[in-house]
Amino acid sequence: MKITAIETVVVNAIHRNWIFVKVVTDQPGLHGWGEATLEWKTRAVTATVEDLKPFLIGEDPARIEHLVRRMTHFSFWPLGAIGLSAVSGIEQALWDIKGKALGVPVWQLLGGRVRDKVRVYTHLRRAKIGAQVGTEDISAFCDAVQETVEMGYAAVKLGFVPYSGYDAPLPTVCHVEKLAAAVRERVGDGVDIMTDFHGRPQSIDAAKAYIDAIAPIRPLFVEEPIQPGNTPAMADLARRVECPLATGERLFTPREFAEVAETRAVAYIQPDLAHCVGFSGGRRIAAIAEAAGMGVCPHNPMGPVAGAVALQFDVATPNFVIQEEAVGLVPWFRDICSAYPLDLVDGFWRAPEAPGLGIEIDEAAAARYPFEQEIIPAMEAALPDGTVAHW
Repeated sequence: MKITAIETVVVNAIHRNWIFVKVVTDQPGLHGWGEATLEWKTRAVTATVEDLKPFLIGEDPARIEHLVRRMTHFSFWPLGAIGLSAVSGIEQALWDIKGKALGVPVWQLLGGRVRDKVRVYTHLRRAKIGAQVGTEDISAFCDAVQETVEMGYAAVKLGFVPYSGYDAPLPTVCHVEKLAAAVRERVGDGVDIMTDFHGRPQSIDAAKAYIDAIAPIRPLFVEEPIQPGNTPAMADLARRVECPLATGERLFTPREFAEVAETRAVAYIQPDLAHCVGFSGGRRIAAIAEAAGMGVCPHNPMGPVAGAVALQFDVATPNFVIQEEAVGLVPWFRDICSAYPLDLVDGFWRAPEAPGLGIEIDEAAAARYPFEQEIIPAMEAALPDGTVAHW
């Protein structure tokens, strides 16, 4: 069996373009799907997929580790977020091919499933674009959270913290404290609440002020309280606060996660399989975390193929905790799939049984939503004095 073509299919999802990667073989009808979505870098990622083709065409798709090494070692220059996203989409598609060829779901190739179902969480109103609610009106925000829970979720991630600088103004901190308390009171103790800071605070002290305000509601974790990459600072912060911390969506390599594990900088890591070299990188990262006693909560606010990939990974990963999803992002989330494994039942996804990833993209349906320049919410990220802030 040989690889004969590698194609990309781009589907516009308003705030991002989903980048699906299709690897085609010389066996009639046998192909694999992956997802390499990287917000606001669509053209760069699809071009990188083209650049990687010479390392793959004519090769045996079953030699996954060998092909990953060809893509990463032959590239010479460190690949970074764009390059590793392209590699990740291709790598996932290779596993899809292998599972289909052997007639088994990918989780069987990862050592078998360790659980029967996968707990998931979503964002406010399932991340539906145009249906978000600002934090200024606490009552309206709580109504939206309650509505989300009533969709069948027992866990939800929310954004409590505004664009921030090096300080945390007292009125803002007090509002965040009231908002968090109101949300907890509304949903009760049976719903896990997570909050994503997006790395907005630019100092440890500012981050700590907001975390301390949220701590009384006992969130499952506080995500990216400071910008990723400064692991010593994250470890310092972790020792100053009472909340579990999480990070990892903007880390890509086992070495980066090893530093997090070595310093016990967070309680949970959040690798994104669309950026960390898919299953190959994700498995290494999960093993590093397990050795350090850390749970895995994979990042994934992207398209249906990324969700299918995450589901296979989660089923077979012992230290998995909870999975992010955003299946309500756009109305056509499911319409572009001719096979789809991501049905929510009592707050869980069920272990899939179909061969490969268990998902197929309907390319004719996908073509109805071609690439468009995304609406970029980060363009609004500014402090009151006009200083550009971290989105």
